Amino acid sequence: MLSLMARILITSGPTRQYLDPVRYLTNASSGRMGRALAEAALQIGHEVVVISGPVEVNYPNAAEVIDVVSTEEMLDAAQREFSQCDGAIGVAAPCDYRPVKVSDQKISKTGGPLVLHLIETPDVIATLGAHKRKDQWVVGFALETEDHRFRALRKLEEKSCDIIISNSPTAMNSVETQVEVLDPDGQVVASLEGTKELVSSGIMTLIHARFLLDR
Repeated sequence: MLSLMARILITSGPTRQYLDPVRYLTNASSGRMGRALAEAALQIGHEVVVISGPVEVNYPNAAEVIDVVSTEEMLDAAQREFSQCDGAIGVAAPCDYRPVKVSDQKISKTGGPLVLHLIETPDVIATLGAHKRKDQWVVGFALETEDHRFRALRKLEEKSCDIIISNSPTAMNSVETQVEVLDPDGQVVASLEGTKELVSSGIMTLIHARFLLDR
């Protein structure tokens, strides 16, 4: 029996945490993987809402796109939209830290070191995973520089994900990627590599079969 069309939330791109009116902390996430996943979901026939940090890529016209800047804004939008969605894919790379204090004025150079006091930002996907309904699913991404599989599985558990996709920093701002898809039992259910469009198609086919058929 074929599934009914689902509504899928995708977080995408980086976020920015401002230090002063002109400087901010961020990362090299381009939004390409988020765009590719949105395209793959739409091709299957699902509805897509993308919550995106600042990127230069253009998301599919058929997707609903909500633009945000900070991690806190991404979290607020994700919590609001997730209640109306069947599942979420957290491919965004939200900035993990923010300054304790944001300067109202541009910080001037003094010729000496600048000390920043940072605290962690809220975890978007962990928050969604902790509050998902029984009929909802959450797919996370884990980008690590070492112990990829171990760290990905730890994140799967900590964030209450249903599956997690492990990749590496080489994927950031790149047109290609290589990933492992891991389930809660620690099994590698898929290994995919190639263009982000090709890999995203494989990921969406797996998500569709695992969570959306016969529902």
